[in-house]
Amino acid sequence: MKTTSDQFCYTLPALRGIQAKKEYYVSMFPLKYLTALFEKAEGELPPELKAQRTLNTTRIPKMVKYITENENDYVFSSLTASISQDVEFIPSGAEGTSKDIGTLKVPFNAKVLINDGQHRRAAIEEALEEYPELAEETISIVFFIDLDLKKSQQMFADLNRHAVRPMKSLGILYDHRDPMAQLCADLITKVPVFMGMTEKEKSAISNRENKLFTLSAIYKATSTLLAYSGKEQITKKQERLAVQFWKEVSANIPDWMAAKNREVAPYVLRQEYIHTQGLALHSLAIAGCALIEADEENWKTRLEKIKTIDWARDNHQQWNGRAIVAGRINKGSKHVTLTANVIKKVLGLPLSEKEQAIEDEFLKEYDR
Repeated sequence: MKTTSDQFCYTLPALRGIQAKKEYYVSMFPLKYLTALFEKAEGELPPELKAQRTLNTTRIPKMVKYITENENDYVFSSLTASISQDVEFIPSGAEGTSKDIGTLKVPFNAKVLINDGQHRRAAIEEALEEYPELAEETISIVFFIDLDLKKSQQMFADLNRHAVRPMKSLGILYDHRDPMAQLCADLITKVPVFMGMTEKEKSAISNRENKLFTLSAIYKATSTLLAYSGKEQITKKQERLAVQFWKEVSANIPDWMAAKNREVAPYVLRQEYIHTQGLALHSLAIAGCALIEADEENWKTRLEKIKTIDWARDNHQQWNGRAIVAGRINKGSKHVTLTANVIKKVLGLPLSEKEQAIEDEFLKEYDR
């Protein structure tokens, strides 16, 4: 590789590796220098590349908050960047691992383009303004050599093509910062019908799996039940209410306990009824929230009326157009509302103005 000794350079401690028969480098970079490293590159990107990399500024405040509220245990993965000029790697030794540990000399006039991580970088820069003491902390940067930066578009596509977000349920299970996630992880150990019957990793249940619910569906429904905004702490009273509500619901949907007691296969219930679906849990929570608000003293007694609901999928008169569209469960917000409307009517609860408008539109469309 061509030497850079005749140019002004900055020198970074680095590790050298090989991918696709080409050298790349990893360096631990102080947060305070990120702006200096990347400030020149963005304004000179070709328009077609800019279109792929436009910052979504709405993401930045949330990421900044994540850093500043968790300054002792935040975690950011490596940034990935391309360097537009040859660099010089000087190994610390000639043999063994020492030949891949050393210093990287990068010309001052090299363009350095972020391929992956521009939102992390922007959030770090804003967090530094609020907490300057983060300046000496580091983030790892993976550097590739891309002399004309033409490969950067392909690199961007490749890096994102195989990036897979964790399943919603697994993300909830592992999230120790979100109070609602922690409540739901607790619920599946305290509500008998959820114990052993909840899919904790995936957001969908395979055909023959012996589970009734997904953790993500319980999370969404419980958030609705408690009118949780996502910002406040959950009180002990709310925790007790969530446990009580789902226990009472399960007591009034006998099929759930039948599956729990191995009297019926869970997959049979999922195939033949709608009450195990995320849509049904969400609808039950909507109605439950309204019921508890309307009658805090007697809501348990009134909730017993849901025993009269025929949850069978083949109850076409009840569920076609509401929970089921073209033979399939529809989890859209309108259909959640239409399903909740049925439950609210059974419980003797009035519909809100918005719910009534959706109901009137449905009745008109289906001529009922």
